[in-house]
Amino acid sequence: MHFPTRAKGLLASFALVAALTGCAATSTAAETPETPDKLVFAQIPSESAQGIAENNAAIIAAIEETTGIEVEIQQVTDYAAVIEGLRAGQIQLAALGPFSYMVAKDSGAGVEALGALVDDPDQEPGYKSYGIVPAGSDITDLAGFAGKTVCFVDPTSTSGFLYPSAGLLDLDIDPETGVTPVFAGGHDASALSVADGTCDAGFAYDTMVTTQIIESGSLKEGDLEVVWESETIAGSPYVASDTLPADLIEQLQDIFATDLNIPALVESGICSSAADCQLPEESEYGFIPVEDSLYDGVRAVCATTKAAACNV
Repeated sequence: MHFPTRAKGLLASFALVAALTGCAATSTAAETPETPDKLVFAQIPSESAQGIAENNAAIIAAIEETTGIEVEIQQVTDYAAVIEGLRAGQIQLAALGPFSYMVAKDSGAGVEALGALVDDPDQEPGYKSYGIVPAGSDITDLAGFAGKTVCFVDPTSTSGFLYPSAGLLDLDIDPETGVTPVFAGGHDASALSVADGTCDAGFAYDTMVTTQIIESGSLKEGDLEVVWESETIAGSPYVASDTLPADLIEQLQDIFATDLNIPALVESGICSSAADCQLPEESEYGFIPVEDSLYDGVRAVCATTKAAACNV
């Protein structure tokens, strides 16, 4: 794979959410947004800053080549920082979870969905949350989480908090008082904290548990046991800030719909071959367009759990 050198660069992490919001855009609805000199892309860490750069390299290369605008990667600490950065106009592109997308959309943060990853173009994007315990644990199901120290990911993580909360509530276990909750900050951090005994049990998304953290060498196969699976969750969308010009948002949506799939990336020369084409979530195809209605299931789970983060 080849891609512009500038796509490799990582900006320093945001230290405070306030740093994102301190210079909120003041343009009025009557003003036409200007095309920016660069697009800041943000994603919370899944494993490492370098991993984010590598996983998104083809995406960034395609955006830069088509739009002529430089893309810089911004690693942030949590979904709230991404949402507030989008709201303030300091972040223009982001990878969100389904829950954080719904929070951003419904709270007026001003986001437009660009697409979500699938393994097949005819497939509806989706994944699952896994409830995990260390190998040899006497916890064999979700009911066994009661009274334990449980690692969640983030208060606005779909598979790392919202759907696990719904699963616990179905068993009359309050996710705030029926367990001792710990927010690990990332799916890999949650899994590692379970494996090393910091938490008795925890949650992370499916492929983080089954492949990603094993292939990274952080854990070995068999270090974790899966004792619970959620229902299928709508796929995680990439989004654009509506502070961008409308024609640029449309162009980005077209890029995600037509250019950001493995066959197209090979044809354009961004990827040298299908085998060499690395995409996030180890997608075997790439992106397809998504509608806001796809995330109504997340809104329904919010209604069930009444999670504080749902109150947008």
